[in-house]
Amino acid sequence: MKAEVRELRKRFGEIRLFPETLDDIWHLSHLVGPGDLVFATTFRSVEAATDKLRPEKVEKRPFRLGIRVEKVEFHQHTNRLRIGGVIESGVDVTAHHTLNVEPGFELSVIREWRPVDCERIQRAVDASAYGVVHVVSVEEGEAQVYRLRQFGPEWVTTVTAGSSKGAEAGTRSVLFEKTLDVLAAVTGPLVVAGPGFVKDEFADYARAHVDDLAGRMVVVETRRIGRGAVQEVIGQGILERLLGDLHLAREVRLMDEVLLRIATEGAVAYGIGEVRKAIAYGAAETVLVSDTLLRDEEATAVIERAEHVNASVVVLSTEFEPGERLAALGGAAALLRYKIE
Repeated sequence: MKAEVRELRKRFGEIRLFPETLDDIWHLSHLVGPGDLVFATTFRSVEAATDKLRPEKVEKRPFRLGIRVEKVEFHQHTNRLRIGGVIESGVDVTAHHTLNVEPGFELSVIREWRPVDCERIQRAVDASAYGVVHVVSVEEGEAQVYRLRQFGPEWVTTVTAGSSKGAEAGTRSVLFEKTLDVLAAVTGPLVVAGPGFVKDEFADYARAHVDDLAGRMVVVETRRIGRGAVQEVIGQGILERLLGDLHLAREVRLMDEVLLRIATEGAVAYGIGEVRKAIAYGAAETVLVSDTLLRDEEATAVIERAEHVNASVVVLSTEFEPGERLAALGGAAALLRYKIE
């Protein structure tokens, strides 16, 4: 993501945003909401002059429009964000229009920017300096490849060769070759994970066949395979060794701490009502909020109050396991300085 602050007064103003990846499109889905004013260059149909003998043609021309947002939809599988609303500036004022925002699409957003919004923008900008991290979970007869988006692990493909038990060396070589073919397009950091020695053999095979892999590959021992292995990789802090962006690893650690304190009746609060009370008592140290609540008025008030008393606010993605756990607890939780009754 690239961002440019055009004008900002007391949190209200215009920021130009240039999404570059699917991660950035996901961030935009949480940065743009109903009531915001969005300016972008888009195409709109206009009638073209023709001769009387032919029906009038309708062609699309580029216009700079200002749209008052009514609806935002994130389409992960098409790499697209749809922003719909009423035109307030440009042609056809008062008509409805939908912006199809994809990587490379520039837009300006005018709204009140909360600290949590600015933190999200900064995280997206920082992440653009790194390649996308991939994790390949390798076991006997099967390899699963995941791409680590900022909203969580994204399954890429599964490679199989022979049976999952007792595969011969030749079959194992076929698996390694097919997996390496899938990873040929990966230019960023690569984590090879899994239990046992198969992952180590694959790492040796990969280093021998791809010259530049040694400097950007990490081998990690995990108890689980597949998506579970990815979760362990993040929980072990491997991302911190690969990237400057610690958010995913921090989500795992914070949610683990929340669940531990709940199990041991420690200093924790969960649910909007309990978190609000903890903030009012000055007991909240870190407040966790589900991204699905960012436009909820009650949750927004809790976030603003938390920021006012200098509590740390962390937004968790519900596309990722820690965010799903938080949603099951009501979408909000707080790690406290001390227990409250």
